[in-house]
Amino acid sequence: MSAVSDPALVRLLDRVKEASSNSVALNICGGGSKAFYGEAASGESLDIRELRGISSYEPTELVVTVRAGTPLIELESALLEQGQCLAFEPPHFGVDSAGTVGGMVAAGLAGPARVSVGSVRDFVLGATLLNGRGEILTFGGQVMKNVAGYDVSRLLVGSLGILGVICEVSLKVLPIAPATRTLCFQLTEREALRQLNEWFAKPLPINASVWYDGCLFVRLMGASAAVTAAVTKLGDQSIDATSASKLWRDLRDHRHEFFSSVTANLFHGETLWQLSVPTTAKSLRLPGRQLIEWGGAQRWWRTGAASVEVRDAAARAGGHATLFYARDKSAGVFSPLTPPLDRIHRELKKAFDPQRIFNRGRLYPYL
Repeated sequence: MSAVSDPALVRLLDRVKEASSNSVALNICGGGSKAFYGEAASGESLDIRELRGISSYEPTELVVTVRAGTPLIELESALLEQGQCLAFEPPHFGVDSAGTVGGMVAAGLAGPARVSVGSVRDFVLGATLLNGRGEILTFGGQVMKNVAGYDVSRLLVGSLGILGVICEVSLKVLPIAPATRTLCFQLTEREALRQLNEWFAKPLPINASVWYDGCLFVRLMGASAAVTAAVTKLGDQSIDATSASKLWRDLRDHRHEFFSSVTANLFHGETLWQLSVPTTAKSLRLPGRQLIEWGGAQRWWRTGAASVEVRDAAARAGGHATLFYARDKSAGVFSPLTPPLDRIHRELKKAFDPQRIFNRGRLYPYL
């Protein structure tokens, strides 16, 4: 990507340099599908959707390089034509066409397959960043193995844009698995957690799992022989392919009944918390309703409990809690940082964006 020949990038550069000179805050915007996530946005809008298109794609190398304003659905369609995918299943909140690749990386959110394939960070190979000084920086590369210097490109994942404008990213992609089956088991929460821990300790092609309202769904994915053998071992309690596809898509995009009802009830005292805990953590004692993903590692709670109660429950289980959907975010969206991590965050912000012009306060109010 050239700062000289690319008109869209030239316009972004000029805007950033002007904002830096005048200490004007900028709110980096894509499709807006994740505007609800994190702390409240502030500053003038900086639309990056002009940075659109796939720069290069080598299906045989399992690598794609794409500009940050590219709609996520556009990238996934191109990969599908080659029988490939973003294995971590990035969510499509709101309208399918809204989410962008840059927003996907900045938010760092992954779908049901996160437990088996890894996070967004695990698939980022390189990135181009426009920092707060108006400099274009390139990190990483377009190959699977890259050990030169610090892995700054992955540092951008989940940063919510506070370090700069993500202009372009290189991503690892994977072939779509040849076989998939979804099994359903009637189990209590305790039984489901115990069973999941037992199954994940075995060489089974478990790609995703979810427990909700007394039902445990397990998605098997991989070679046909491996999936067939796993079905025989676990018990053939398959659901039909259409229902299974809808279930995992609705979970990924938060269109499942559990999520859609909480967003509708935000003004009735109920909020949605995302708790990250060890898979071996026992049942959490909180009021409300729960949905469990990632083999027990991700526990969603619809609750009216106070933030201190939710965070204490997560901490006792060895994890942390994020306020995902809420009308009132005064308690803070993300868990407070320890002093060493706090210092690292502040120094990174100072290094990349010394004037604090990008996405002020989106990650933590003081950044």
